[in-house]
Amino acid sequence: MNEQHTAKAFDVDLQDLARMVAEMGGLAEKQVADAVDALAKRDTAMASRVTAADVSIDELQREIEEKAVLTIARRQPMAVDLRAIVGALRLANDLERIGDLAKNIGKRVIALNAEFPPPKLIRGVEHMTDLVLEQLKAVLDAYAHRDDSKAMAVWRGDEEIDAVCTSVFRELLTYMMEDPRNITFCIHLMFCAKNIERMGDHATNIAETVHYIVDGRPITERRPKGDTEISALAGMSN
Repeated sequence: MNEQHTAKAFDVDLQDLARMVAEMGGLAEKQVADAVDALAKRDTAMASRVTAADVSIDELQREIEEKAVLTIARRQPMAVDLRAIVGALRLANDLERIGDLAKNIGKRVIALNAEFPPPKLIRGVEHMTDLVLEQLKAVLDAYAHRDDSKAMAVWRGDEEIDAVCTSVFRELLTYMMEDPRNITFCIHLMFCAKNIERMGDHATNIAETVHYIVDGRPITERRPKGDTEISALAGMSN
């Protein structure tokens, strides 16, 4: 009877971890959408809310870490159960980084101080965001349902985001050359585009973790990456 109780308590621990990861994923998705929405709408108040909301994601990451460590110490899990706990830790780390990248975009919106480029300059960034949010939603769904095939589809889809990022950089460089007044806007948008491209990398990391949880082995294929010929500018850090 005691063993049954212990097993049930362990199941509850694993469910709690999965629930917290799902909650964190939802917050990260909202952060990304709101940050780019603030950029498109020239809404510095929304951008400020995005930067402030990052605290909630950080707090959830700490809770997941504490829960994972306690669960390992108490239950001494093996095989698939241990992978589930390690996987939750990995996901929390990637989701925290996605939240940070969304916060960075919020800071850019505030730095622009309502002096924004024409809407056409933002379309490419919005398109990238749509792709990343689709990837993030799909990979979190793959995690929730332990769906390896869906995770692998996300893993293979990162190349498209890289290609759009390269296209956005080319377009922004063209605008900068056409009119020096566009330079400040375009530099900020380049930082935003690079942040979004990095979010796609983290979605791909999550896909790798889901595969590891389900299959028990790392992906042996080489990760597909798109054209990075504008790496000198694309490699700009915040």
